[in-house]
Amino acid sequence: MIGVLLVDDEALTLDLHRHYIERLDGFRVVAECSGARAALRALLDSPATDEIDLVLLDMTMPDGSGLDVLRHVRARARDVDVIAVTSVRDADVVRQVVGLGAVQYLVKPFTFADFQERMSQYARYRERASETTGAATQAEIDAMLGALRPVTAPIPKGLSPETLERVSNRLREAGALSAREAAEALGMSRVAARRYLEHLADAGRAERAQRYGAPGRPEAEYRWRP
Repeated sequence: MIGVLLVDDEALTLDLHRHYIERLDGFRVVAECSGARAALRALLDSPATDEIDLVLLDMTMPDGSGLDVLRHVRARARDVDVIAVTSVRDADVVRQVVGLGAVQYLVKPFTFADFQERMSQYARYRERASETTGAATQAEIDAMLGALRPVTAPIPKGLSPETLERVSNRLREAGALSAREAAEALGMSRVAARRYLEHLADAGRAERAQRYGAPGRPEAEYRWRP
């Protein structure tokens, strides 16, 4: 179980992020902080310190910035992963955050689907890292770092990015769908739904399997890959 510290000065945002975490398997909220000083205490000197594996860190708070928190944590050699969760889009801030070891930078506002995808990438990264011991090979290093990046593939001619996103979001929410079910849910033809689902499978974002148990011929089922 991955222990998460939530840091944001807006109570509604903390509530939202807690709700998002509670919807994910493998994560739990260990502590919540509404400011930079409280975040430092939680990370460096509190009973929950050793339970925190990941920080969802806001960049702008009344008593200090997320960059300040990151600098102090790294200066104390605190080994914790950080995902910046902020509305700040300044390229210089992004460079500094990445330079201080943040594994992701998520710009507000975002949907639960966006959040879920980033957290799934992070979980895959931790899993790959835990499987690698001693001197890592280049392939193992590439696999660890690649887990933090979305799997992409060129969109075939005739498919639209907007519809692909709709199909992706529906499959992510449902967990598993046939082309028929996707077509009914999204108001499109079964042939079109199958093309989008096949593209997701080819891109590594979904897995194909045969669904049995219903009368007649078995149908292909597509499962979202977390």
